[in-house]
Amino acid sequence: MRTPSLTGSRAFNAAAEHLSFKRAAEQLSVSPAALSFQIRQLEQSLDCELFVRKSRQVQLSAEGALIQTDIRAGFDHFERALRRLQQRELRPCLNIACGPTFSANWLSPRLHSFLLLQPQLDTRISASLTLVDLHRDDVDVALRFSSDNQPDCRVIKLVDEYMTPMCSPSLLQDGAPLKEPSDLSFHTLIHSSSCDKALGIRSWSQWLERAGETGVNPDKSGLHFDVPDHALNSAVAGAGVVLGREVLAQRDLEAGRLCKPFELRMKTQFSFYAVVLEERVDEPAIAAFLTWIKQQTQVKSQ
Repeated sequence: MRTPSLTGSRAFNAAAEHLSFKRAAEQLSVSPAALSFQIRQLEQSLDCELFVRKSRQVQLSAEGALIQTDIRAGFDHFERALRRLQQRELRPCLNIACGPTFSANWLSPRLHSFLLLQPQLDTRISASLTLVDLHRDDVDVALRFSSDNQPDCRVIKLVDEYMTPMCSPSLLQDGAPLKEPSDLSFHTLIHSSSCDKALGIRSWSQWLERAGETGVNPDKSGLHFDVPDHALNSAVAGAGVVLGREVLAQRDLEAGRLCKPFELRMKTQFSFYAVVLEERVDEPAIAAFLTWIKQQTQVKSQ
């Protein structure tokens, strides 16, 4: 078997991604005939067919499917290495991905202290619910509310998350009594649709069950939000009682905008983690950020 050419491997990678020679050719800025020729040469060097060719489409053969993942990973590593080389000539950059609520309520208010320690870094935050691929996306560190099962990555636990009822202090002073869980029947319950079993987020019904309270209907009319910090903001305004997440509400709790009327708190299934590719843990910018964020979470736990 002859050593496969890089050009042919690149043509295969694009065609395998699109399952179309035409779209792959457009991506690589070559003609479909040229791309087909490159793939034919690759198949000859490997002595096997990588695609099943049909009249209007192509599919990966068993051999093509066998090598696709590793070929794609190889090109991803190659492109990432080139980006790192280019960045050496520019201002050092650190790309961090995290959820919008965590970014707004926890990370952003603290990030200035990191910038004071690392003024030479161009720090960029990508706030999205999309799960980034650290192998392919231009992201250095991912901050995730998840489990610690992250293959090929260094996973650093930052902080556990707990949920408990929260409300504005003014609600306790001027509203109906809120001394016992049964008093929740006199208040508007604020819900967030992020209370998703897949994320291990607790619901009002679970909290009331743990509290042994059967006289409060968690399904009564209330306020429902699809973004957690919107639910917290509603509680800050005195609209009702929210089953809030302590990490996300930490700033509001410390500032006295929210309070916790009950001691009962429930741990969520998942926790917050910093996730980095294993081979990149010791890169200076990444190492500095990990050291800083671990210090931030230690301050929270003390």
